[in-house]
Amino acid sequence: MAPASEGAPRRILIDTDPGVDDAMAIFYALASRELEVVGLTTVFGNAHVEVCTANAIRILDIAGRPDIPVAQGAARPLAMPYRGPADFVHGANGLADVTLPPPSRAPHPLDAAHFIIEQVDAAPGEITLVPVGPLTNIALAFLLRPDLPSKLAGIVLMGGNAFVPGNASPAAEANILNDPEAADLVLGADCPITMCGLDVTEATVMSSAQIATISEMGNPRARLAAQILPFYRDFHVAHGGPDGIHVHDSTCISYLLAPQHYGVRHHPVRVDTGWSVGRGKTWPTTRHALSEGPWAGRRAVTILTEVDAPAVVALELTRLSRP
Repeated sequence: MAPASEGAPRRILIDTDPGVDDAMAIFYALASRELEVVGLTTVFGNAHVEVCTANAIRILDIAGRPDIPVAQGAARPLAMPYRGPADFVHGANGLADVTLPPPSRAPHPLDAAHFIIEQVDAAPGEITLVPVGPLTNIALAFLLRPDLPSKLAGIVLMGGNAFVPGNASPAAEANILNDPEAADLVLGADCPITMCGLDVTEATVMSSAQIATISEMGNPRARLAAQILPFYRDFHVAHGGPDGIHVHDSTCISYLLAPQHYGVRHHPVRVDTGWSVGRGKTWPTTRHALSEGPWAGRRAVTILTEVDAPAVVALELTRLSRP
């Protein structure tokens, strides 16, 4: 993928479940002139979808972007009950239990799947979907409109673990485990797909020292980030992680801006949708061609496998510091 250009901004639609790291990714995108955020759609995940929707609107309020629509989406996965919010990771309100003003407006009248369809139909070949939560809304849009993938510029998603262990189970990454059926459908779509998974996100750490610098930046985005990141950092430290945070959702934005900082491999990917210990595992095939079996006929996914972590963390911090 060529890096996005400030001269011709890449149009993106972020599907999100805010979430501390979701807020960081949204702020990062909004601070990057190479990207035009055409809308946010919300999905269950880090919190119930109604909470995620309110948070998405609050994030845009803080960023001074009331012009960006927010459409509420799926409240549960395609084929199973919702596993419940990740309070211990993101706080009961999804944003580290920081008290925030109520959202300034109601969500868009269309549900997320129909909003995605509307946006893509209005600009065929121009929209890149950036899902950073469970893939339910994207799957629903594709089920409603099987031709929709052919009208996308592509998908750059946060989720999966190709060659490393999971984080929500030994097998699976959290976003994929929240709706494996949706993930398997989306990863089989016939459009360019990039999987920004744990292979690189857990290798990308924003340190406590770097987090401390955010409070000095002064802009409204940075002020909220400085309030919510310590809670997220404390979760990482308490669970044997780094003295800092893994940079999950923002990896999608870094890849759009600076793909040269990543190493990639190209393989078709299936998701384990069974009901045993492997549920939610993303399985790439490393065979060049399989004429039959579960991977047959599926397009290769671009899988991020290596990262220049200092470079991408520095880029995110630089963008967050913009007025």
